[in-house]
Amino acid sequence: MTASTTPGSRPRQPSLAQLRAFAAVAEHLHFRDAAADIGMSQPALSGAVSALEEVLGVQLLERTTRKVLLSSAGERLAARARTVLDAVGALLEEADAARAPFTGPLRLGVIPTVAPYLLPTVLRLVHDAYPALDLQVHEEQTASLLDGLAHGRLDLLLLAVPLGAPGTTELPLFDEDFVLVMPHEHWLAGRGDIPREALKELDLLLLDEGHCLRDQALDICREAGRTAGAAVTTSAAGLATLVQLVGGGLGVTLLPRTALRVETDRNDQLTTGCFADPAPSRRIALVMRSGAARQGEFEELAAELREALRALPVRIAA
Repeated sequence: MTASTTPGSRPRQPSLAQLRAFAAVAEHLHFRDAAADIGMSQPALSGAVSALEEVLGVQLLERTTRKVLLSSAGERLAARARTVLDAVGALLEEADAARAPFTGPLRLGVIPTVAPYLLPTVLRLVHDAYPALDLQVHEEQTASLLDGLAHGRLDLLLLAVPLGAPGTTELPLFDEDFVLVMPHEHWLAGRGDIPREALKELDLLLLDEGHCLRDQALDICREAGRTAGAAVTTSAAGLATLVQLVGGGLGVTLLPRTALRVETDRNDQLTTGCFADPAPSRRIALVMRSGAARQGEFEELAAELREALRALPVRIAA
């Protein structure tokens, strides 16, 4: 197979559609899944990959009746194709940002333990200050959000930090304390000086694995000296369910202060207790790709958000 040429001309260039089709097949190793991923019919996708092979003059795939494999050349060129597509995406993003700030789509990823409590403030700010901005919100767990940011599916994240994720820049918004939520009759109810060591033996209820709030709570427990053998019940996919379990007398839990009013006001069986200073806390930030074309916009948005969030029970980041 040789690259398609005409006399006296340079080899024909691959198209972006061909590269996109090949990159999708290389990722999924399945034509149907690849076609669905990029919104292309299977015949069109197969034709685009075949056309790319003709243009490049190499066989990229090994096709059988049961599966699709990358050839040795395909393995080498798949990464190159993805690099080209990422570069084109960055070019388009740069062009969008250059046309006008705070216009067009902004794909914001938010973790579930932040979304219900901060989104009203975020949405009100965007509506009032940036009416031309098309804000698109995606609620997912941290790992999925970071993957979406890295691959260009998302533009900006709102979540708990620090992350230590390479290629990202954090724009801190605020710190907030954790509060112990418990039934009214609990022996720690209403106290404002609860020592962290009290967490050693409590029947603690946590979110399912994958939630960063679970990991933060476990870190707090380890710092308090809670042993690995101390019982931890994990049976809730969201904070709303978690506090209902507490109200039912199954244990206690930790909530960030921004979630407290929303999650406890609707259950008269619940009360709270505060930790002695320094209370365990978490930091919330906007996170972007380092060197993002819209970095200036995101930094301005962070500054505006800090002002808008001052009414909440948090400590605004400097």
